[in-house]
Amino acid sequence: MPAANPAALEFLLTRRSRPAKSLTTPAPDRAALMPILTAGLRVPDHGKLEPWRLIVLERAALDRLATVAGARAQALALDPDRAAKGVGQFAQSPLCVAVIEVERPTDKVPALEQTYSAGAVCLSLVNAALAAGWGACWLSGWVAHDAGFGRAALGLTDGERVAGFIHIGTETSAPPERPRPDIAASVTWAE
Repeated sequence: MPAANPAALEFLLTRRSRPAKSLTTPAPDRAALMPILTAGLRVPDHGKLEPWRLIVLERAALDRLATVAGARAQALALDPDRAAKGVGQFAQSPLCVAVIEVERPTDKVPALEQTYSAGAVCLSLVNAALAAGWGACWLSGWVAHDAGFGRAALGLTDGERVAGFIHIGTETSAPPERPRPDIAASVTWAE
């Protein structure tokens, strides 16, 4: 029987993302962030393609992205509430890691599996930050899906897109527990 890691299993059974609006400074500095980034990149990666890259957004970059989001929302004529969510995601964040999916041309690994790998990086970063004692959450929203914003704010090129924005900081309040999936409704046993 393999060696169990009860502490890791307990962490996974009780982990909860922290709402972005509950995160404040301090955020991890570069030295504290390195093990989180290292752990975050330990994900399934068929073909060892590394179909992702990370952009760490510190305060000045976050302020710049908030400004770009505001201008982009105006250009898209977004309703004020939707626009504010995109702007606020950066204006209020203590630190953010943008996970960028980078499609690698190959006949061996379907593009969808590369997308899955980039998504795994997002969850892995959140879990690593939480395990390190920080508050963290994975956000997307219109800013993640708008190619114009990606090009203007992050310098994305063809074949790149945002998989998620991982916000990390000091938790100011714990969210209430929420209902979790019903295992009986979600799992089928095949014998």
